[in-house]
Amino acid sequence: MQQLLKKHPLILMEAAIVEQLRRSEDIQLHDRLVNAPLVYQGAGRTALGSLYQAYIDIAIEAGLPFMMCTPTWRANRERVFESAFSQNINIDVTHFMRQLRAKNVDQQGMIKIGGMIGCKNDCYLPDQALSAKEAEQFHTWQIEQLVQGGVDFLIAETLPNVGEAAGIARAMEKTCLPYVISFVISRDGHVLDGTPLSEAIDIVDTNSERKPLGFMVNCAYPAFLCAEKQPEKLYDRLIGYLANASSLDHCDLDNAEQLHVETVSEWGDLMLELNRSYGVKVLGGCCGTGHEHLRYIVKQERPE
Repeated sequence: MQQLLKKHPLILMEAAIVEQLRRSEDIQLHDRLVNAPLVYQGAGRTALGSLYQAYIDIAIEAGLPFMMCTPTWRANRERVFESAFSQNINIDVTHFMRQLRAKNVDQQGMIKIGGMIGCKNDCYLPDQALSAKEAEQFHTWQIEQLVQGGVDFLIAETLPNVGEAAGIARAMEKTCLPYVISFVISRDGHVLDGTPLSEAIDIVDTNSERKPLGFMVNCAYPAFLCAEKQPEKLYDRLIGYLANASSLDHCDLDNAEQLHVETVSEWGDLMLELNRSYGVKVLGGCCGTGHEHLRYIVKQERPE
């Protein structure tokens, strides 16, 4: 992973997965585990495989590396044990992702699989977050399952609180794998608990014996970073951004009756600015994004 980041100035990551699945009349997401159980259903495996493969194809056509994450954001120990599904679901999902990568025989070295976890509670309510000690204990089980399944790296996404992020980092650093911590931020460039992003990164780094490979932001519009106001040192550690298609903040998005998105070109130009001016290498999408967003990045970066 470190070599991939050093070698390539731009790396693609997936756009929205769950949101795309919700739009399908043939797919039923689980109320607790969301999309992870789809690997046990024929139609679910097909839908998941098609979504990921479409994103992979965009990267392959552009000659870019691709990072994709296991659909295990909500498959923590508590939720898995409350369900009727196998306690090995994280392992089974990882095997599904490895099989998908294997279909792209000539590009396997350019496709990396990240074992994804999320915070325990609501990702938009930082007051519900675990303490660092609680987080280290709570998330270890899922992390170990993903490692056993054979992921290439670990990633914790949509983290609203620095304390839980620090605990997750402690759990991840005990493995042999590189790992990434991804925060959700508000429109002022702060983590949702109010901590400035640069300070949040410093806290996690300081409290980790083996530091993360890097940090990311996800589930926030690219302008929320307030890139020009951030200290320069931030960009030594910020490696990626998975951006929402909407410039609304999280409360407004939750209360919106209709999906609100900005134009693909506005979104894409802001993302490319992060890459070209600030060296943020890993670009992908979150809520409201799709194939057209990744294609725009590729087309503008490598015009025909």
